[in-house]
Amino acid sequence: MRPRVFCGIAAAVALFATACGSGGGGSTDGGSGGSAQATGAFPVKVADCAGRETTVPQAPKKIVTSNAAGLEMLLQLGAGDRVIGTGFPPGRGSLPAPIAEQGAKVPVLGEMGIAKEKLLGSGADLYVDAFGAMPMMGGAGAGPSEEEFTAAGIRHVFLLSTACAGTPKAAKGPRTDLGEVENDIRRLGAVTGTGARAEELVAGMERQIGEVRTATAAVPADQRPGYFLFDFDAGTKQPVAVCGRQVANAVITLAGARNVFADCDADFKPVSWEDVVATNPDWIQLAVRNRGSDEANRKAFDDAADFLKSFPATQGLTAVKEGRFLRIGSEVTTIGGVRNADTVRQIAATVHPTLVKNGQ
Repeated sequence: MRPRVFCGIAAAVALFATACGSGGGGSTDGGSGGSAQATGAFPVKVADCAGRETTVPQAPKKIVTSNAAGLEMLLQLGAGDRVIGTGFPPGRGSLPAPIAEQGAKVPVLGEMGIAKEKLLGSGADLYVDAFGAMPMMGGAGAGPSEEEFTAAGIRHVFLLSTACAGTPKAAKGPRTDLGEVENDIRRLGAVTGTGARAEELVAGMERQIGEVRTATAAVPADQRPGYFLFDFDAGTKQPVAVCGRQVANAVITLAGARNVFADCDADFKPVSWEDVVATNPDWIQLAVRNRGSDEANRKAFDDAADFLKSFPATQGLTAVKEGRFLRIGSEVTTIGGVRNADTVRQIAATVHPTLVKNGQ
């Protein structure tokens, strides 16, 4: 069984937030043209966080992804048969059923970051990078330079929704929509020649989100319930808050709730239990990473709830006493992807049950 290394483990959530989370708000098309997205025409130009363009002359045949976020997008796009390796692999059971079997067959080039030599020697002609200009993790050292990518014949493209944190591309203030994630799906569709499928995926996301937005539009901002995402796997000694620039903030906001830590200007931030108690959230998401089976997942959710019920600092919270818990996994909330829209509906159906129905 593979380790559950979507964004590292425990404290890595805080230490490596920009690598695994979502950088800033704001949308960018990354330089990929609409005609390329719609028709699969090449060459395609895509930009990095600094605006430097990479030209992809033809549909790639061998793709490596830096982590499970890019891998899942490629699987959803129908380009999974071209993925020859990944870093930060998805945990067993974390991928949706239609793509799980194919995803499990992708070779793991690094349980965390991919070592520079292994990446350059992989034989890939495209590398999908969610990390941006930061050191690679897991003892892999610094990533290849652009010159080294070029020498190895690897086109280097980015998931801008995650790679641009702390750069001029990162918008200021909380992130409140999934535009960047949708643009990443379109961008990968353009560079892999699966643009039509990308538009289908984005349209499905926008349909779900639009229905929820319409249903909750009449709820005043000051009456939207406070929402705390409890990242149980980040540890219980010091909680790690989901901040305004994390994709989960957009998911929570679109669901008609109010992230109680939206004001912190980061992706993730270690806070104190006193800080959590002071927010007095109306709802608490028991965010655990997928354990690989329904039984193991149930136990993890139960363990998270039991901790909050027994811990002196939190047992008196109204949300805890009344059992206002949402059992929704970390991956579909804090990792940018198609399933973020499903999570928007799931949260909305829980916190606004008279307005939104789940799965409809």
